[in-house]
Amino acid sequence: MATYNGAEYVEHQLRSILEQLEPDDEVIVVDDASADATVAVIEAVGDSRVRIIRQKANRGYVRTFEAALLAAEGDVLLLADQDDEWVPGRRDALVESARATGVAASNLVLLESGEPLRSPITGRPWRLRASTSRHRLRNELRILAGVAPYFGCAMAVRRDMLPAITPFPAFLTESHDLWIATVANASGRMSHVETATVRRRIHEANASSSRPRGIRRALASRWMLVRAWAEARRRARMLR
Repeated sequence: MATYNGAEYVEHQLRSILEQLEPDDEVIVVDDASADATVAVIEAVGDSRVRIIRQKANRGYVRTFEAALLAAEGDVLLLADQDDEWVPGRRDALVESARATGVAASNLVLLESGEPLRSPITGRPWRLRASTSRHRLRNELRILAGVAPYFGCAMAVRRDMLPAITPFPAFLTESHDLWIATVANASGRMSHVETATVRRRIHEANASSSRPRGIRRALASRWMLVRAWAEARRRARMLR
């Protein structure tokens, strides 16, 4: 988990996680120099499975998630945002799928309504389908088009994928989740889990905004993802 000024919701999220974990599991929280009581709230939960790493300077969520992945010791790593809620059964569903393929990505629903996200293009429910898990090129084209519902808060990574995923490319300034999905698709290690495993909280302080981007930012983001695909194909050779 990467945290930054998340004191308002982080306890709720953390307790929803701990309810599902086994005694030998761990929660790695890397705090990105929060200016509020985030760390104190987490410490007050008082669970020995939680390990907090404090960054002295703010590095942004991409580098903070990278630090969390590198600090974790488990055989399967589940990413979590600071303000959502895990659906019961999430741990087991994602662990099973990630162990089988390498990376698992599930669907999610909105916390307030229980409804799925809507596609920004069609307006219809935005879902991953298990049948398209190994459609490597199709999945990547959907990422490039901005219509692939891959969210880090609904992903799990098998440890032996880390040499290809980390370090994150220096040019990656956003969308760590799309980078992970790109590596998984480039190497044929993706598994789509149709079950919703997280309830996503939408609020004004979300790190990833749902508001439309300007043209320049959108084009810069697409170019970054094209570079990511090329880099992912190169790194995929490490996994063969």
